[in-house]
Amino acid sequence: MFIDEAEIYVEGGKGGHGCMSFRREKYRPLGGPDGGDGGNGGSVIFRAAPSVATLHHLKGRHHWRAESGRPGEGNDRAGRNGIDLTVDLPVGTLVYDRETGVLLKDLARPEETCCVAKGGSGGRGNKAFATATQQAPRHAEPGEPGEARELRLTLKLIADAGLVGLPNAGKSTLLSRLSAARPKIAAYPFTTLEPQLGIAELSDDRRIVLADIPGLIEGAHEGAGLGDAFLRHIERTRVIIHVIDVCPIDEHSPAEDYGVIRAELEKHSMTLAGKPEIVVANKIDLAASLEPVEALSREIAREVLPISAATGRGLERLIEAMWAMVAPFREAPVQRYDLGRPPHERSDA
Repeated sequence: MFIDEAEIYVEGGKGGHGCMSFRREKYRPLGGPDGGDGGNGGSVIFRAAPSVATLHHLKGRHHWRAESGRPGEGNDRAGRNGIDLTVDLPVGTLVYDRETGVLLKDLARPEETCCVAKGGSGGRGNKAFATATQQAPRHAEPGEPGEARELRLTLKLIADAGLVGLPNAGKSTLLSRLSAARPKIAAYPFTTLEPQLGIAELSDDRRIVLADIPGLIEGAHEGAGLGDAFLRHIERTRVIIHVIDVCPIDEHSPAEDYGVIRAELEKHSMTLAGKPEIVVANKIDLAASLEPVEALSREIAREVLPISAATGRGLERLIEAMWAMVAPFREAPVQRYDLGRPPHERSDA
């Protein structure tokens, strides 16, 4: 099951209490304070793990608490620190404070970590309060509580290229031909109900990560069809691959279908709509000639690559075109989002 949103409660461990103790030994009648300090509570740490694909492992567990520190003991023995609780999350997870809406961390890189709930400090034992004028203190500090907060987690997949288009445009078939991914393929709309990732292998050890986004329809930004909930998964992509059926079975022309998807992208985010784009005319094996492709290119005033995902025709040219657009971004930093501002004040909201 693909789960890309979750709300959880995190709490750092409580610090251990300091100990109040006095030393009593033979031949040392005066003794002295020897209460040890309490241990620090463990912290809750999020880690971006490449081995985790979704937020499914958070389902059914709302509370995540780190271990508390142990109390101090006599003979100046400090309590053990609580163990940190490390929670693995998919790369590309955005961590929001649920109450304020502030973005706390964007886990955009593998093995990146962040502390979301710091453990409380351990209390000091009575030995720490001994002075020249107060040689027998009879008090110790309690441990401090750990930080606690409600969090909202949102996953945005990180891929080089995102496949978009109307239902039944052939995106899933294209993904299966370019990579080892095996998405569901059928002759009816909305066979893809969740984003699919695949890796296209090129010569010279080159790789491109592809994301297949469930089909959009007109009005998706208002909730029509599957809505636009999955569009956020291509907001980080370098390139958009716009797949168009050049032999549609309905009364719409390929150019009209292109306009529908472009409008939905713009209504979702102008940043997304402004990404580099490759327009692909799919299912040319069903056309008698390339005239529909040429007509589409004239109407939208841009180059269109003819392919057949079913037969493999034109795929080599497409994958090289994708690499030519993706390669310059490989050394660029992964796009991050404005930190410390509520979503309604950010350009990517």
